[in-house]
Amino acid sequence: MAETVLEFKNVTWRYEGTPKKGRNALEDVSLSVKKGEYVGIIGANDAGKSTLCRLCNGLIPNSFNGDLSGDVFVNGRNIKDIPTAQLAGEVGSVFADPEAQLSQISVFDELAFGPSNLEVPREEIIKRMEETMDIMGIRAFRDRSPFSLSGGEQQKVAIASVMTMTPEILVLDEPTSNLDPIGTESVFMIIDELNKKEGMTIILVEHEIELMAQFVDRFIVLDEGQVILDGTPEEVFSHRDVFEKIGIFVPTVTEIASIADKKYGSWDGSKYPITLNEMLDKIDERL
Repeated sequence: MAETVLEFKNVTWRYEGTPKKGRNALEDVSLSVKKGEYVGIIGANDAGKSTLCRLCNGLIPNSFNGDLSGDVFVNGRNIKDIPTAQLAGEVGSVFADPEAQLSQISVFDELAFGPSNLEVPREEIIKRMEETMDIMGIRAFRDRSPFSLSGGEQQKVAIASVMTMTPEILVLDEPTSNLDPIGTESVFMIIDELNKKEGMTIILVEHEIELMAQFVDRFIVLDEGQVILDGTPEEVFSHRDVFEKIGIFVPTVTEIASIADKKYGSWDGSKYPITLNEMLDKIDERL
């Protein structure tokens, strides 16, 4: 069985300045993520998704003021006991706005910046950069300013700049929110390759639920700071009533299967298909 690389134990977080009658950003959250898992985090606005990401990489409690109870462990160590710089080498983070993460005059310098700050030997840095440029398909941008690139290209560079620090866990908080459909699909394919070929553990927050469902191993659904569903895409989306309650659309194929289920009968114990191919396979089985 794969080892646990990330664990939340009864974690509650309340931002400083929250009104007395306001709720906690996270409330008694317990979950664990195994090495190599691809986990999608979904929920309505203000469900606690970004807060969860900030706890994964130590931004909370190190860079945000508030009250924290419970514990977060990365590779068995409490984030409270790991220096921020060291944690950055274990948990990489990518955010919605790539420009907020870019600061160097060239892509080459951008990729070198992180490992240089971790005092990685120069020869190892060059090796990582060469490998990462090939994996991400950004070698042509090597000498260009990252600020001259398109949004999708910048996001690739932002991901690459994290990869050169060789984190075991990659946390992405809405990395495609500012991208067009082509850029979005490209980023999803890269993330999937990092998971499948490089064995990287992925934690992805996104609104592109239909696209996420094609890739992730597991969904965690948050609502008002609490975990309300946790399971495979098929298990999670079988709870269509829960999604209606929190105002999130399930994948179109799942919606169609749910409607057909009411009229013609169950789909394997109400585990509805997620993708079109899954639906066609299920239809073939029934014929």
